Amino acid sequence: MKIILTGANGQLGRCFRDLVSETDTVLALGSQELDISNPQAVIETAKQFQPDIIINAAAYTAVDKAESEPERAAAVNSHGPENLALAAKAVGARLVHVSTDYVFDGTGSTPYLETDAVNPLGVYGQTKLAGELLVRSILPDAIIVRTAWVFSEYGNNFVKTMLRLAKDRPELGVVGDQVGCPTYAGDIAAAILKMVAADAAGGIYHYCGDSSVSWAEFAQAIFAEGEKSGMLARQPKVNHITTDQYPTPAKRPAYSVLSAARVSEFYPASDWQAALAKIIPVL
Repeated sequence: MKIILTGANGQLGRCFRDLVSETDTVLALGSQELDISNPQAVIETAKQFQPDIIINAAAYTAVDKAESEPERAAAVNSHGPENLALAAKAVGARLVHVSTDYVFDGTGSTPYLETDAVNPLGVYGQTKLAGELLVRSILPDAIIVRTAWVFSEYGNNFVKTMLRLAKDRPELGVVGDQVGCPTYAGDIAAAILKMVAADAAGGIYHYCGDSSVSWAEFAQAIFAEGEKSGMLARQPKVNHITTDQYPTPAKRPAYSVLSAARVSEFYPASDWQAALAKIIPVL
């Protein structure tokens, strides 16, 4: 296959690059190489390369900053996917677009299904939802994968932040009333590649970790693995705090658990605890 990969330098993009078969030809593009909000650049790239698949792992992910930069967030998260969908349609390529749990308001209490009503709370979620809708309107057979709480050995993420703070602090306050499923970026990439290889039906799919925890519980799991691997001399005490005690510009979903049942025929849910054990020793 010939694949265009956008967002190639992000967590998910780096994991894709690690996993793609040597028999495939991949044009891996970071934001410096391709600004997906530029429609002319996108269509020219697609026509020149003539891909079979376009995988969009590019996104504006600064959730809080999006509240003060709505136009920039929309350019990347809404119009970027639109441009990629138009380009994919023009060259006859399949599009895989990665979206987020933030399209939901988090008021649910059972794992979100692909068919559940969306109601984003902030600019980030609103722009990601707009991107989904634009993609589906242009390419009904596009694959849209919503995921959540992504971490990996690459880039900046919650795992790395917690380990850095744990080295200097005997105790930490971590939000304990937001619940979700940590998801290893390498598993997201593997799941998407399996779906592409199987020529999965178009539509929305949820992919996430195989069990749910609060941020505070996730932090405790990180610290336990950090101590086990020798990275941490001791585990800091984790104090569970409320969302109200840690105010942020953007409101976050309190419940971000997704049901990965639809994807399971292609790839199992992310075993995030095994992934922690794999990546922490090499950080």
